[in-house]
Amino acid sequence: MTTNDIVKHVLGLSGGRDSAALAVYMRQHYPELDIEYFFTDTGKELPEVYEYLGRLEGFLGKPILRLNPDRDFDFWLKQYNNFLPSPQTRWCTRQLKLRPFEHWLRPLLAEGATIYSYVAIRSDEEYREGYSSKHDKLIIRLPFKQAGVDKAGVIEILDGAGLGLPKYYSWRTRSGCTFCFFQQKIEWVRLKEQHPEAFEEAKAYEKDAVENGSPFTWSQGESLEELEKPDRIAQIRQDHERRLARMRSMAQPNPLRPDKEPLDIDDLYGKAKVCLACHK
Repeated sequence: MTTNDIVKHVLGLSGGRDSAALAVYMRQHYPELDIEYFFTDTGKELPEVYEYLGRLEGFLGKPILRLNPDRDFDFWLKQYNNFLPSPQTRWCTRQLKLRPFEHWLRPLLAEGATIYSYVAIRSDEEYREGYSSKHDKLIIRLPFKQAGVDKAGVIEILDGAGLGLPKYYSWRTRSGCTFCFFQQKIEWVRLKEQHPEAFEEAKAYEKDAVENGSPFTWSQGESLEELEKPDRIAQIRQDHERRLARMRSMAQPNPLRPDKEPLDIDDLYGKAKVCLACHK
């Protein structure tokens, strides 16, 4: 067999709900495919992410490959003149998630192999776009869109496999770095409660960045020092509770699914355009 005849199947896991469900789905529906599961580790993930990946490995019956960036967050922060990443300049995703993925596959693509990458974009996510392949032999597949699997379907897949949701879904609905700038303010408040050491680390990064001229703070419009003041935390909680009550009052019961679907943070605050490599 020549390299041109090689076909490789890969599926990236973020430690989040949707990509985990896709891994389960592919194992159940396409057992004949030898899929290589991978996780790109920034070194700044929640501990609950690693715990969930371990449980997922048990279900899949095979190890999940860890792709580690050759340079860590601190290195790239210095390269970008201590400017924090932001929705406008997502250098963290580019350097810590996409770069290791492309570096891993580049030798195979250069030799002519065909690679299928399976991405967990659901059927109810028209606003999302998948990873844009820069190589004609790196082919993106969206099984959930093709099969019509929505958010409720994803939860059913995980419950059916005995995995359930990652533990952090009780207080946050996105995986990725502890200091992800896509977090809503209520998620920052909860990070301070659940992982105070990670909140302090984020605060230190922000303070240093601002002192070095960074125009960005982690949370739009205020620093973490301002956000963590008791009066501000109380205000954020009150706003969140109002949003939650309003959303629940507007929810239409689904007779086919009597159990209420959990509300995502994005359900309350609007669907943010997030990084697929981090949050799926």
